[in-house]
Amino acid sequence: MMSVPITAIYAGLLGLMFLALEIPIGVMRARGNVSLGDGGNPDLTVAIRRHANFVEHVPLALLLMALLELNGAGHTLLHLLGAALVLARLMHPFGLDVHVMRRPPRGLGAGVTSLVILVSSAMLIWRAI
Repeated sequence: MMSVPITAIYAGLLGLMFLALEIPIGVMRARGNVSLGDGGNPDLTVAIRRHANFVEHVPLALLLMALLELNGAGHTLLHLLGAALVLARLMHPFGLDVHVMRRPPRGLGAGVTSLVILVSSAMLIWRAI
């Protein structure tokens, strides 16, 4: 049986983060009676984008980590990638603001997430050739 226990730790942590980003959307939708979209509520817009950005990036990063783990990547590399991803995804939502484009947590969160995907992708290609 193949297993990915290191990736599983980070997937579990990120799953909890997913819920923390998802729950406020439901609460705001219920309070504002908004079925679809943001109903013109800028706070709901930000909450939706925080969650959507997470959903757009985290699954690929976790898949790449799992493939690395299955292909024998070292524990240190996997923990570095996983910890960086968790920290990046913690920072990113705090940087999203409806009025300000450039906020350091947003840039750091996006940049580190991209770096995790880049390093994981490169390592997989390197291991394959």
